[in-house]
Amino acid sequence: MAWRHALLLDPAASDDPGTDFAATLTPIDPAAPALSVGELSTQRGDGIFESIGVVDGHPQEVGAHLERLAHSARLCDLPVPNLTQWAQAIAAAAAECPPGECVIKLILSRGVEHGPAPTAWVTASSAPDNSVPRHDGVRVVTLDRGFDSGAPARAPWLLLGAKTLSYATNMAALREAHRRGAADAVFVASDGVLLEGPTSSLVLRSGDRFVTPAPGAGILHGTTQLSLFAHLADRGHETAYETLPASALLDADAAWLVSSVRLAVGITAVDDAPLPYDPDFTRELNAYLLSPRD
Repeated sequence: MAWRHALLLDPAASDDPGTDFAATLTPIDPAAPALSVGELSTQRGDGIFESIGVVDGHPQEVGAHLERLAHSARLCDLPVPNLTQWAQAIAAAAAECPPGECVIKLILSRGVEHGPAPTAWVTASSAPDNSVPRHDGVRVVTLDRGFDSGAPARAPWLLLGAKTLSYATNMAALREAHRRGAADAVFVASDGVLLEGPTSSLVLRSGDRFVTPAPGAGILHGTTQLSLFAHLADRGHETAYETLPASALLDADAAWLVSSVRLAVGITAVDDAPLPYDPDFTRELNAYLLSPRD
């Protein structure tokens, strides 16, 4: 049965580090109206978000998610979020989560147009059942992202390194992948540089070496990928960030899409060309990603 919980935050609360923010967190009915019709998150997608996996009540990688929330806020000229307040909101939401896998979403928007302050809220809900893609892997297609790898530095107003609420393009890419008979997509820059999935980071394996595309091309630096690389390094594997051509994906010994909620999903085919898939190693990766991670 689907489950959901929601909290509104008061972004104008005192930023004193010793403040107990419990009084600034307002539980709301997730099925009831809560936002103004002038809210810019719904009108223009003018805001940022994070999705945090929760396993048996434990929110994963909270520090990394909050750091990325602050990074996105800076890129979008939003007020710097009070991370202590957000951490308390995450803990309060996680405490309501039932056993099993859930997802907590953090949303910070510019608020009501011409309003006095941003709008901030947190939701917690049951996570989708990702057991099948974790076990069977997914077929992907490569899609042109529509800009070259130099665009993020040349045009920072495109906000390519921020996790914004403007996800229409990402969702359209997934629909295009489904039209082509695949479950997911991998973006490629117009100059042939390998990027990421619409909602995930890309990890390639060559022998005992693991590589992910360097984030400078507008890639959202993945919290799950960072955690996974630390784990792989602890196991003695080499990890690296590199600028990769699109051909590197098909040349890999194995590849995964990794994200906070779906975790590690092996890629079994790229544009209908088969790719080696290692179900046992994928199972090991997901066992780690399902363990408590701070």
